[in-house]
Amino acid sequence: MSKNKWVCAAIPALLLHCSIGTVYCWGTFSKEIAEYIGKENSAVQWAFSLAIFFLGMSAAFLGDVVEKDIKKSSLIATICFTTGMLGTGAAILLKSLPLIFLCYGCIMGIGLGTGYLSPVKTLMLWFKDRKGLATGLAVAGFGLAKAIATPVMQFFLNKFDNNPAYMFFIMGGIYCVMMFIGHLLLKKPADWVEAHEEGGIKEFFATLGKNFKFSFSNKTFIGIWLMFYINIHCGLALISQEKAIFTAVGLTAGVAATLGSVTAIANAAGRLGFSAWADTFKDRNTIYKLIFILSIALTGATIFTHGIENKIVVLCVALLIMVNAGYGGGFSNVPTLLSDHFGMKSISAVHGMCLSAWAIAGLTGNQMATKILEMTGEKDPTTGFYPAACYQNVLYATGALYVIALIVCFVLVKPSKKKEAEA
Repeated sequence: MSKNKWVCAAIPALLLHCSIGTVYCWGTFSKEIAEYIGKENSAVQWAFSLAIFFLGMSAAFLGDVVEKDIKKSSLIATICFTTGMLGTGAAILLKSLPLIFLCYGCIMGIGLGTGYLSPVKTLMLWFKDRKGLATGLAVAGFGLAKAIATPVMQFFLNKFDNNPAYMFFIMGGIYCVMMFIGHLLLKKPADWVEAHEEGGIKEFFATLGKNFKFSFSNKTFIGIWLMFYINIHCGLALISQEKAIFTAVGLTAGVAATLGSVTAIANAAGRLGFSAWADTFKDRNTIYKLIFILSIALTGATIFTHGIENKIVVLCVALLIMVNAGYGGGFSNVPTLLSDHFGMKSISAVHGMCLSAWAIAGLTGNQMATKILEMTGEKDPTTGFYPAACYQNVLYATGALYVIALIVCFVLVKPSKKKEAEA
């Protein structure tokens, strides 16, 4: 049993999540894509937003497919993700922005959603006593993927004179092998038995409607959805401006790049650390309260001291490390928190519905930060960055939203009765 849980759950989960997590490497090659196809970088950025949107929505729509057939869902993830990668490479060579949107945004996005969901329930079934640690391990792979893949992608970009197409072809082939091995290994415990309704398209949409109604008519689910959404929205708003903030406080490009790797590691460490820590609490929601309290404290300190404008490097770096760690921790604790409240029988479907928050946050987080910057200052044509005070203004919005999320934690998400009964 001990050997099986690593071979049938942990290893395949890492193979799947370390592959699809490279969606966060977008900043490594987005500028090169824009230059090669002759488009504005702001127009190309929508490919990433679409990928996150389709990730969340495919998870919401296909959660029941994951629930019924883990092998089918992991195969769908492998095919869609690698087809999206290879298709993006072809789209770049053809200099077609709509084709990039289709391949990187839509097709790859569907692979992201099904690939993200597929190993989660399996992990919780194999690691019943340490569900948080297990899901944190896999989701840490999703966060760590950026730190692992970025130098590899940069190597291929340099090798092919900043033409990202060939990088997509090579990395797509590598991920196809990794994800297919993960698909072959992934397996639920033999003693886990569950019944599912069979049927075609009509039954699929009937089940989808039933899952939607069940989830969004439940006060606790709505509370978890809201705090999950706010955490991602604020995280993306600040993470998307990370390089600019590091530059605004006077750090060189080399130091900023190094700190970018540090924050990526903090993202992965938050996924593993916060979820493992949550296993020690009677009420798993305590971890979200801690994440929001720490985020509010560091955001408030940076606002009060005008940390970005006054170039208080230690405080600004600490804030971005915490935002990244809390962003990651929010992801890894959602499935286990949902399982505490709604049980294991339909966790993939409920988790899928909750990931719709990720889809919407993917469209709003970056855009909110960009809008605030545009409304409060003028971009320097030489550096391409806004004045430090503009980035300071983004903190007022994220700080207020973190406070709202903390209130939601206390008011809408009460301790789980199911968890108390188990204790």
